[in-house]
Amino acid sequence: MSTVLEVNNLTISFGGLRAVDDFNVKIKEGELYGLIGPNGAGKTTVFNLLTGVYKPDEGKIFLEGENITGKSTVEINKAGIARTFQNIRLFKNLSVLDNVKAGLHNSFTYSTITGILRLPKYFNIEKEMTEKAMDLLKVFDLDNEASYLASNLPYGKQRKLEIARALATDPKLLLLDEPAAGMNPNETQELMDTITILKNDFKKTILLIEHDMKLVSGICEELTVLNFGSVLCQGRTSDVLNDPEVIKAYLGDD
Repeated sequence: MSTVLEVNNLTISFGGLRAVDDFNVKIKEGELYGLIGPNGAGKTTVFNLLTGVYKPDEGKIFLEGENITGKSTVEINKAGIARTFQNIRLFKNLSVLDNVKAGLHNSFTYSTITGILRLPKYFNIEKEMTEKAMDLLKVFDLDNEASYLASNLPYGKQRKLEIARALATDPKLLLLDEPAAGMNPNETQELMDTITILKNDFKKTILLIEHDMKLVSGICEELTVLNFGSVLCQGRTSDVLNDPEVIKAYLGDD
């Protein structure tokens, strides 16, 4: 399998504090990879570096061999990285359908004049976008709520909608930042099933931050554990979760 993401010696400091220190990872095509660690370990900072929110002090980021280090968030999204956030960031005053259509902007385009004058190409592309968006909503069991305002969905479905919107950009790498946060056990199980569909049916490569160890152990093939910004352990999920240093980082010496 080819390498989708390769990160070498990634480092960033804030006010003299090294938030991420010499981070390295390699993720293969079709892999479901987990990034875990205690609160404040630097996990979301890594996501912000990968997506261009922060520029690294040192290190390189390669997406399918292309150096994307230091590029803008828009450039990195167009290159093929999409993400969700710890705090849901939907267009809450738009419909469920329009939220997903917003994610299709990389694939479907028409000129400003075409849009203003409502030329035939405008209607053809809008029809294609609607059909594509509805297909995605069916995967997430949200097609019956397509006309609802995003803000009117229950929390678990808002989470699924955010993933659907990210998937609409057709990413080479999908970053999920604590997707199970705030979910009840039933919602978490549904999420696990959905992420498995993304991997197996959509052949997506996924990097996941999560605190729910049941979810991590249930779907992640490999893990990297961060602690105080540094890599504590990397490897197969079962090996990592049984590593004494990892257990110590989470639970303490006792």
